Amino acid sequence: MGWGRFAALVLAVALGVSASSVCAMSASAPERAQCTVIGSDKLPAESGGAEALCATIRNAVAKQAPNVRVSVEVRVLRPSMLATMLIVEGKALPEQKFAVMDRNLNTRSIERFAQSIATKVAEAAALESRGN
Repeated sequence: MGWGRFAALVLAVALGVSASSVCAMSASAPERAQCTVIGSDKLPAESGGAEALCATIRNAVAKQAPNVRVSVEVRVLRPSMLATMLIVEGKALPEQKFAVMDRNLNTRSIERFAQSIATKVAEAAALESRGN
């Protein structure tokens, strides 16, 4: 096991023990992507929890904006509603909200949420690269 994988394993264990619900989005590029979930106790079990939420966001962002430095703070407002603050390449974006109207969050709604976050990240990075 390489040093990077060992460090990632230690980090994952430490995060699992911590009650803060903070997830590192990527062990291979921790300086590129960060994810924090606040209020994860409000997430319904069918959502997969805070770690699954961060992993889904990480995968979506990696596909749409693989080289973009991003920090994601997800606040769970209710079992059916999330609010997100994004910092893309050092610039804060307006708060994003996501809600499911007819049920609680589940893995499918989390995937849609992650896709919308990844789209916002890619759009912001494109604007930044054009100098806007």
